[in-house]
Amino acid sequence: MAVDKDTGVAVLTLDRPGRLNAIDLGLVAELVAAWREFRFDDTVRAIVVTGAGTRAFCTGIDRSVDVPQPDSPYMVDDPLAAIGPKANDLWKPVIAAVNGMACGGAFYLLGEAEFVVADEEAAFFDPHTTYGMVSAYESVYLAQRMPSGEVARMALMGTAERISARRAYEVGLVSELTPPGGALAAAVTCATVIASYPADAVQGTVRALWQAQQATRAAALAHAPQLVSLGNLPGERQAELFSARRPGGFRTR
Repeated sequence: MAVDKDTGVAVLTLDRPGRLNAIDLGLVAELVAAWREFRFDDTVRAIVVTGAGTRAFCTGIDRSVDVPQPDSPYMVDDPLAAIGPKANDLWKPVIAAVNGMACGGAFYLLGEAEFVVADEEAAFFDPHTTYGMVSAYESVYLAQRMPSGEVARMALMGTAERISARRAYEVGLVSELTPPGGALAAAVTCATVIASYPADAVQGTVRALWQAQQATRAAALAHAPQLVSLGNLPGERQAELFSARRPGGFRTR
């Protein structure tokens, strides 16, 4: 991460471009540590989260990660549950700058950002159903950003369809479109403006906006572990479907 002490803006970069910024357990720990460090650093007043490289913002959980699960439909260990700022009790404003693909577990981060800036070549999709997994957590986050029909279409179409940055802007997931490669600079510009305002007022506003939807979100997420336990295929079968995937074969709208 990089912090500009003059502007009060920090840029947090998912730096695994060779893996399309997929999240492994090491990156989970780094994200948790970064958000918690920001809580105590008063020189940081706004944060931009982005992905390294041009191909992806984040492609969710790294498929090589092995997360043992309790043998119970009522208990699920979700490795991504703590990767977002709100999950770490951080109430400083966070802006997401999206380049390339954002899919699956990326929506944990986008769902806990105040708003999303994307370049025109960004694309959004949710691969869960294609590989025999329930889109529960991701769909809950998206349902508070987009019309329900758009969320349903994204979740149910899986890898067959990608939502273009333009369409994401039209339905409210993205708040600003930029030319290719311009998302980070645009997000930093917004963050710099916000960081120049009195911090207590800004953080109180962040908390109020989150509170407005928190009860609905919490109630929905409470059911997610059981839905995942009941609806997911066994890990071996998921891996078979993932290995059999074909490059391309999707359409963008």
